Amino acid sequence: MPGEEGVWVFIFGDMMVFSLFFITFLYYRGQNVELFTTSQTHLNQAFGALNTFFMLTSSWFVAMAVQAARRNLGELTPILFSLAWVCGFGFAVIKVMEYSEKIRAGITLTTNDFFMYYYIFTGIHFMHVLIGMGVLAVLARYSWNGEFNDVKIRNLESGASFWHVVDLLWIVLFALLYLIK
Repeated sequence: MPGEEGVWVFIFGDMMVFSLFFITFLYYRGQNVELFTTSQTHLNQAFGALNTFFMLTSSWFVAMAVQAARRNLGELTPILFSLAWVCGFGFAVIKVMEYSEKIRAGITLTTNDFFMYYYIFTGIHFMHVLIGMGVLAVLARYSWNGEFNDVKIRNLESGASFWHVVDLLWIVLFALLYLIK
């Protein structure tokens, strides 16, 4: 298994919490499908799709960075982690634009149950993105001098695993909030 065991304990716990979020959302959606479906039409599909692109692309850069480290390509590794960070930043900019669009339209946390879940779940995910961007910045700096040994690669894998979970959580959120009709 890539990375440190402690990171996987954290990842497992995080995924359990988000699984409860997803189950709760689906339960309440089942109680009021019309409200959730109508509210969903107020989401900006283009923003959601663009954020999905940013998350998938960033995960690809992270995977390539870990592969570059394993191949001892010291110059390429930090560049790839930095490109992943740029994609994370793009996600953050789009998410702020989307929140601003909703707030200007008078859609807030208290509008209805759908938007309560939307803001809470995407807000918690957004915090994960910001933390993940910090992790990516550390990984880029950590890999800057090259010299990849087993310990260094394991540390890079740990950070990469966290970022991949952030990506996975967004994919599920995107499907639940933007796609399921």
